[in-house]
Amino acid sequence: MQTIVAHPLSIGQRLAAFAHLCKPRVNSLIVFTAMIGMCLATPDFPPVLRFLVASLGIALVSFAAAALNCLVERTIDAKMARTSWRATARGDISPAETITLATILGAAGLWLLDSYINDLTMWLTLGTFVGYTVIYTLILKPATPMNIVIGGASGAMPPLLGWTAMTGQISAEPLVLFLIIFLWTPPHFWSLACYRRDDYARSGLPMLPVTHGIAFTCQHILWYTLMLAAASLIPVSLGMSSTFYLIAISILDLVFLGYAIALCRNYSDALARRSFRYSILYLTLLFAALFVDRLIVL
Repeated sequence: MQTIVAHPLSIGQRLAAFAHLCKPRVNSLIVFTAMIGMCLATPDFPPVLRFLVASLGIALVSFAAAALNCLVERTIDAKMARTSWRATARGDISPAETITLATILGAAGLWLLDSYINDLTMWLTLGTFVGYTVIYTLILKPATPMNIVIGGASGAMPPLLGWTAMTGQISAEPLVLFLIIFLWTPPHFWSLACYRRDDYARSGLPMLPVTHGIAFTCQHILWYTLMLAAASLIPVSLGMSSTFYLIAISILDLVFLGYAIALCRNYSDALARRSFRYSILYLTLLFAALFVDRLIVL
């Protein structure tokens, strides 16, 4: 087992290290989908101040959840090449410091949502926080190879949060956006788990490529990508989008399906890595296409 060695850091270095624990790259996509949810929820454009406050509140709670995830998994992270650099895994930041900073961020985010947005968004954001930090991180991830399928519900919440921040209610449209990210999460994460399977094997986590093998995982990547492609067309049938989105998503789906089929036919770690990277681009462009389509309609 790798020994965790603490490295003395200045206050500035500690804050910078904590910022990395907040997973800014991952959370930038989360906040982006929430922002698009806000834009789609309003007939024209959302009020600027409300838009910014809601985005900040959701971002702060997301940062807090990410930091606590790193804290809970610090011994696991120390065994994995992909995550051994994290300050919690190295012992550079103590659990007390991480909890304190995460609590400040999370509480500030929830306060903003409760005070300036609405109760529904605050409670849904709190539920998302608990779902990720407790249900997924503590319970599901170490217990079942289908962890990311069930736990993916938390990661699919941001556009729904954005929608309720503007409207104060849940309707069919944000549930479709939720479904799209829910179905996107398994092929996205399993591609990563495939080419990082040795890391996960060392960690002891029951990830699908470790417990059931690469071929089985790739088959499931294909099935979920097919379901995702079908779900990605629902915005058109609901009238949320029109021709531009239909053309864009058709191209995006064909490329994603091409990767999934290629993984099943001739797997390689390099191909899985490209599939993982494309999945991020796919979701970004899907939500961007929804936004651009709305601009064209307006």
